[in-house]
Amino acid sequence: MLTRHSSIILIIKLLFMSTLLKLKKVNLKYQTGKEVIKVLQNISIETKTKETISIVGESGSGKTSLIMLIAGLEKATSGKIFFQDRDIAKLKEDEVSEIRRKHIGIIFQSFYLIPNYTALENVALTLELNKFTKPNERAKELLDRFGLKHRLHNLPSQLSGGEQQRVAIARAIAMKPELILADEPTGNLDSDNSVMIADILFKYVKEEGSSLIIVTHDPKLANRAKRKIKIKDGNIA
Repeated sequence: MLTRHSSIILIIKLLFMSTLLKLKKVNLKYQTGKEVIKVLQNISIETKTKETISIVGESGSGKTSLIMLIAGLEKATSGKIFFQDRDIAKLKEDEVSEIRRKHIGIIFQSFYLIPNYTALENVALTLELNKFTKPNERAKELLDRFGLKHRLHNLPSQLSGGEQQRVAIARAIAMKPELILADEPTGNLDSDNSVMIADILFKYVKEEGSSLIIVTHDPKLANRAKRKIKIKDGNIA
């Protein structure tokens, strides 16, 4: 018979090992005239809660397309994608959009900050769209956490590349997502800023319990993840 203490430990372990994301035999292809371009082929991946995964491979191997599929920004040609046991393909577009807004944070190589919004406004906007109580306070808290307290009212053009990416990360995690997708988050940064951004990401997911899937060409960054997946010619190598 389980004691109260051992029951609590068991529950914690089960929570830790629960499946957050599952891809089953996912394919993605495009047709251009008579030519069929196979981007991803028979991809099966399972991601646990609190897990960190790096996806590596040469340019054009399908890494970014995989991120787009997981985020619901692209539709698979065939196969299944489950997020928290919900089949993405069977959901309406507004339902997929809601999952993306509330449960998935996306970080891109090119930052994609709104140019005429300040750092604070870029982060607060995400919170406002999700009807978050006191969005400015949450945005300030995150930017302060990432060392940008003195940059709240600066436009993206007034920020360095590393600072812009920190704003982008703050925006991506504003809603405390269960899953963070990072597509070459250090690709446009120098080595010092790359290390800083990597430290921020891995520290955050460790402290907050989010899962992280990171696409990168940087072997040092890839090796920081608990698991590495290599994509070659649209297949898991």
